[in-house]
Amino acid sequence: MTSWGKIRLFILSLILGGLLAVATEAFADNTVSSTITGTTTVDKAPPTASAPSIVINNQDVCSTATSVAVQTQILGFATGQTYVDKNCERLKLARSLYGMGMKVAAVSVLCQDERVFKGMEMAGTPCPFLGKIGKDAAEEWKNNEDKRPDYDERLNQKAIIEKRTNEKSEATDGSSHFIFGGLVALMLLLL
Repeated sequence: MTSWGKIRLFILSLILGGLLAVATEAFADNTVSSTITGTTTVDKAPPTASAPSIVINNQDVCSTATSVAVQTQILGFATGQTYVDKNCERLKLARSLYGMGMKVAAVSVLCQDERVFKGMEMAGTPCPFLGKIGKDAAEEWKNNEDKRPDYDERLNQKAIIEKRTNEKSEATDGSSHFIFGGLVALMLLLL
């Protein structure tokens, strides 16, 4: 089940729990009897839902745990889940590769993040491309733009630049016709 599916299931369970809470409160028949001396007797103990405890003891794991519980007088629901932090995993993998002396591989792992990719490009040190580094890698990235981590963003930027260029050329075309027409009219007046 995908994380979005799990989130949808969680929200659905919260809504269902809320509806059950409202329904049971409306139809609840709690009987309380009291004696003349003022003591109160409760017929049943209150229901309790406990959220599961998810413990991640190892600090070297890139996971976060969450849990929640909802309880009504009739039905209780509790769930828990862990989430994996992909950026944390990428950093740990790169650190491990670097520690083993594989510096180019460590940089390659970090370059899968578009922010690192852009930073490396801005610094003039392009990310490695299939074993090539430096100018050779830069050339390969130019030839294989669809493999860049920021490919979608670059497509959007190119579309915006083309649109602006087209608008400028259309504006320039109209003014050049106006200027040409003015020159022709001036020449006719001089004749």
